[in-house]
Amino acid sequence: MDRRNFLKKAGTFSGGAVAATGLAAPAMAQSAPEVRWRLTSSFPNTLDTIFGGAETLAKAVSEITGGRFRIDVFPAGELVPGLQALDAVQDGTVEAAHTACYYYVGKDPTFAIGATIPFGLNARQQNAWLYHGGGNELFDTFLEGYGVKGLPGGNTGVQMGGWFRKEINSVADLSGLKMRIAGLAGRVVEPLGVVPQQLAGGDIYPALERGTIDATEWIGPYDDEKLGFYQVAPYYYYPAFWEGGLTVHFLFNKEKYEALPAEYKAALDTAAKAVNVNMLALYDVKNMQAIRSLVGKGVQLRPLPRDILDASYDSAMKLYASLSASNPKWKAVYEPWSQFRSQSFEWFRVAEYSYDTYVYSQQAAGK
Repeated sequence: MDRRNFLKKAGTFSGGAVAATGLAAPAMAQSAPEVRWRLTSSFPNTLDTIFGGAETLAKAVSEITGGRFRIDVFPAGELVPGLQALDAVQDGTVEAAHTACYYYVGKDPTFAIGATIPFGLNARQQNAWLYHGGGNELFDTFLEGYGVKGLPGGNTGVQMGGWFRKEINSVADLSGLKMRIAGLAGRVVEPLGVVPQQLAGGDIYPALERGTIDATEWIGPYDDEKLGFYQVAPYYYYPAFWEGGLTVHFLFNKEKYEALPAEYKAALDTAAKAVNVNMLALYDVKNMQAIRSLVGKGVQLRPLPRDILDASYDSAMKLYASLSASNPKWKAVYEPWSQFRSQSFEWFRVAEYSYDTYVYSQQAAGK
């Protein structure tokens, strides 16, 4: 080999580290660009578990991408009001949101199915439907009409039925009751006499304190205690039949999402799944501690009367039948969801329900 020719070629690639770096940097910049997004949450930052889901996502995405994809997280009200998170993503005010899709049933009731609907799936069943039962695909098809892409980003588990200023013993006690209640649940309980109200988390306590509303539901013992509802409404009912396993979603502006490199999309997907698992585990730990604390403060824990549950179930089924007959988008998602629900309930009755019923009864008996 011609030594001079070899050295000349070597110099082209190694004329020191500078030459090599000069060639490598542009290639790396193309494959892993610097991206910075803004994410608005529908939740106040005082609620560390549910708001914290967005912070967990942002931290994981940054670490996975070596800090090249950064997401700045803003609590409800800092950029836009909590219930306008979807609008902000649609119009490009922000690239992403962390929200409960049932907040947007005013646009279309179908939004609620991706989150939770009354007498629906529990957290495990919800995850099974979304990830492996066709749910994510069905919901994304629906969301395309709004210019957004969704990923599950947390689950609260079964929620509590809420805080009431006065004790309720039957359906008759619901007449004229003004209640903050989210999603389709308001339409379910309205025929029972409830006057539903939709309020963001930060607006609930003052409304309850002033008597603008008579009752409210939120999430569960941990968050509810932090929000102080027990100070103005002593009766705490369970369960929230309208939220057997609420899925919180990350919503992304579809145009911005599609422009991301495949690696960044994978980072979002991986991080969102981690948030989904982590949030449920956190609530399961924190709620079991908070419920003891609340009872110790004098909270009156009550099961919802059976006649309210029965009347609400009938009302829900009538509503779903009506929506299926009048709303093709609802029908396209609800019918396969309903089939999955039926089969899932059959299976869970065999092992899960039998196991839970037995061991819980033993524990309650002090054994």
